[in-house]
Amino acid sequence: MNIDRHGRRFRKLRLSLTAACNFACTYCVADGRRLVAARDELTAQAMLSAVRLLKNVAGINALRITGGEPLLSDRLEPFLLGLDTLGLGDISLTTNGQLLTRKLPLLVRAGVRRLNVSLDTLNPDTFGHIARGGDLNSILLGLEQARKAGIAIKINMVPMQDLNLDQVLPMLQFCLEQGYELRFIELMRMGHLAENPRAFRNRYVGHGELLDLVKKRFEFVPVGAPKDSTALRYKVGDLGTFGIIANESAPFCRSCNRLRLSSTGWLYGCLSSNRGHYIGDLLQQPENHTNSQLEKLLAYALADKQETEFTGSALIMKSVGG
Repeated sequence: MNIDRHGRRFRKLRLSLTAACNFACTYCVADGRRLVAARDELTAQAMLSAVRLLKNVAGINALRITGGEPLLSDRLEPFLLGLDTLGLGDISLTTNGQLLTRKLPLLVRAGVRRLNVSLDTLNPDTFGHIARGGDLNSILLGLEQARKAGIAIKINMVPMQDLNLDQVLPMLQFCLEQGYELRFIELMRMGHLAENPRAFRNRYVGHGELLDLVKKRFEFVPVGAPKDSTALRYKVGDLGTFGIIANESAPFCRSCNRLRLSSTGWLYGCLSSNRGHYIGDLLQQPENHTNSQLEKLLAYALADKQETEFTGSALIMKSVGG
């Protein structure tokens, strides 16, 4: 089992079920075109084999299913139902929520108990401008139904200058009232934003500015979080909590234990590295023949991790299991 000099090892896997997405969010893609499924995406059975291998060899104990938009994939049902046999300690899913009402019975049946839903505004016009697709009311209905089904929900919001900064307080108020935990995510230098530093700087909102905004309406105190948490968390009296994933202003690289697997079979140890490590061919071999090869690939992926801070990359987040 690989451990680096900072004591980091892979414990959490983020698996992109598909690169396809029914949104074209401004911070993800530059040209407004929706991402489509790659031609060589793994089958559900191959993905299950990959998760089993990574659990056995790397010690992965938590899985987050991502995309693209995972609810779009025809592999969703066989993959979810096949996870029963793997004995993972924690399974969650990240979605834009557009298809949540349709797919909720499957998620409940498969035992998914935690959802992260990307939602950057409650304003319909702003929603259309940022997401460039979808219907806000359908997402809000899906959230309500998921909450009533007993699923714990976190809302992921990317605050941006001149786009949705005026929605920070309404979104926090909404989440506190509904019992969702809001996570503000600092804009990341990835894809087209890594290639255009000016566009990134013009839109970026940092941890300090967000706290100053929240102070205008709410009193809050910091609360503890696990060592490997990506979020700085704050408690708002008895109303609830919110977090800030401050990848730029308060990097958490030295405690990062995340590994990503793309829908096409490439492992990524760090979002700041464009280098992937292909495991697709290992999935065609008997598992007792693959362990040593996988150990080497995992060592390479672990070595890709940044020492102290996120430096950005040309990767598109949704293609590598954001």
